[in-house]
Amino acid sequence: MPDRITRVYTRTGDTGTTGLAGGQRVPKDSPRIEAYGTSDELMSLLGWVREELLYESGRFEHVAEAQFTEELIVFLANKLFTLGGDLATRIEDRHPEQPVIREEDIVYLEKVCDRLNGELEPLRDFVLPGGSRTASGLHLARTVARRAERAVVALARHEETGGVVDRYLNRLSDLLFVLARWVNLKLGVPEVVWDRQLPAPNLAPHEPTRREAVPKPEGPPGEGGSPSEE
Repeated sequence: MPDRITRVYTRTGDTGTTGLAGGQRVPKDSPRIEAYGTSDELMSLLGWVREELLYESGRFEHVAEAQFTEELIVFLANKLFTLGGDLATRIEDRHPEQPVIREEDIVYLEKVCDRLNGELEPLRDFVLPGGSRTASGLHLARTVARRAERAVVALARHEETGGVVDRYLNRLSDLLFVLARWVNLKLGVPEVVWDRQLPAPNLAPHEPTRREAVPKPEGPPGEGGSPSEE
């Protein structure tokens, strides 16, 4: 049984440093902290996406599809927590039983991506974020996944990372893109496609509507009026 967390603040980071899993103190803006901090941001974002999914789940044609999507998002968030712990621990400090991201985790993402993509129409143009609330959130999540990948690549220039986490984040970004398209399909929402020749909106499509003047209160002073209003 792990130690219970009885207090959130420790004051140990007030000097601009934080502790790694192995006990080392490092600056809060170091590449390793940036890497697992971005993965934490992505995990939090998936929590928001799940809430958007629950809001829209009644619009799925089949309940099982909404349930699968929710289960997948929760599973990915759990894996990101593992990934954060992986990044917070230097390779030489890993415990033999510590959960880490492995090759089979990458293979799983690829299998899910292939399965969902098999139900989609082939891409004939670039897709813009949008369609449904859930899909929009998934598109945002995929961009954060790419940023997390870049942070891990930057970290790998200075320290050993194992060469798995960055590829996992790469495949995760791919999966989130495919999942966004798949969710729109299952919700019956058309995708937003990039239009190379989209004209700019008319700056003045109609006359602006003037606000109605608020009537002044009537009555003697003390009952809504004032001497200056006479």
